[in-house]
Amino acid sequence: MNRALDEGPFFHGTKADLRSGDLLTAGFRSNYRPEVVMNHIYFTALRDGAGLAAELAAGDGEPRVYLVEPTGPFEDDPNVTDRKFPGNPTRSYRSASPLRVLGEVSEWTRLTPEALQEWRERLAALRADERGEIIN
Repeated sequence: MNRALDEGPFFHGTKADLRSGDLLTAGFRSNYRPEVVMNHIYFTALRDGAGLAAELAAGDGEPRVYLVEPTGPFEDDPNVTDRKFPGNPTRSYRSASPLRVLGEVSEWTRLTPEALQEWRERLAALRADERGEIIN
């Protein structure tokens, strides 16, 4: 993996209750295709992008956004970069190395119930479409 050219800050969205110093690692089921165990941990340099991921994350917990730092090399997320968006406007990345939690971010834009439902419907359609694969 080549190091992506972004200095951050970086964010990760989840429903997990984490503390500063915790490490986020790969090896968990995808929020978008639960039958897939992920080889990478994903993050973004856009706070509200992490908020979207938190809102869509699996689980019953409260959506949370964390400030994180990569502990190793990272690359552009191939699931969105160039495949869906030319370049990397979402500033989305992935790493096989853990992310260190630096703290929780309280200021991020929440989705309206209608927007959240639209995203869930898009994901359901993606799951039903065999071409909606995840590059792992």
